[in-house]
Amino acid sequence: MIPLRDNISHRSTPIVTVSLIIVNILVFLYQLSLGSGLEKFIHSYAFVPVSLSLPLGLFPKVLPLFTSMFLHGGLMHLLGNMLYLWIFADNVEDRLGHFRFLVFYFVCGISASLIHALFNLSSKIPVVGASGAIAGVLGAYFLLFPRARVLTIIPIFIFWQVIEIPAFFFLGFWFLYQFFLGVVSIGRVGAGIAFWAHIGGFAAGIVFLKLFLKKRVYYYKRR
Repeated sequence: MIPLRDNISHRSTPIVTVSLIIVNILVFLYQLSLGSGLEKFIHSYAFVPVSLSLPLGLFPKVLPLFTSMFLHGGLMHLLGNMLYLWIFADNVEDRLGHFRFLVFYFVCGISASLIHALFNLSSKIPVVGASGAIAGVLGAYFLLFPRARVLTIIPIFIFWQVIEIPAFFFLGFWFLYQFFLGVVSIGRVGAGIAFWAHIGGFAAGIVFLKLFLKKRVYYYKRR
């Protein structure tokens, strides 16, 4: 399923969402400019699960948890992540506020990497991408806007259907699909997609959402 848009307009300018998209694109363009130096760059700033058990300093272990969120393995990887970020993050940013949303995004991304590492403790394969953090956004959206409608492309054999799907179903199906593939991938060396990062990010978004929600102010009229 490919989402095209949702039916909820944002009330304020999603400056953090737009900024994250711009930074991800700029970093990807920088990756393209590196040529033969790209592999070294990826190994320096991607998250490698086995690094958590190595006798490294704290900084070399913590830094990749942040920088890996802005690296991508290819154009389609980038475009897919940015599409989901653009569609779902603006409304979550509305509800959390700009600064809270930014911190929430990083907390979900770091949680996603750590959950992935939990299932791949000895892996030396670099993990890149914003999808763990974005999965956290999806988890928050799942709770905040379950009745929203998501205009979605559904490929059926050679036909493409465009229909509106409730966000509760769209995101619920997305999570269950990731969970199924995550279970199947356990023990498989060299799996190309970090499904447990997606699962962990989504769960983190649900768990941490309440901590980051803005307190609503209610006004009462005397009578």
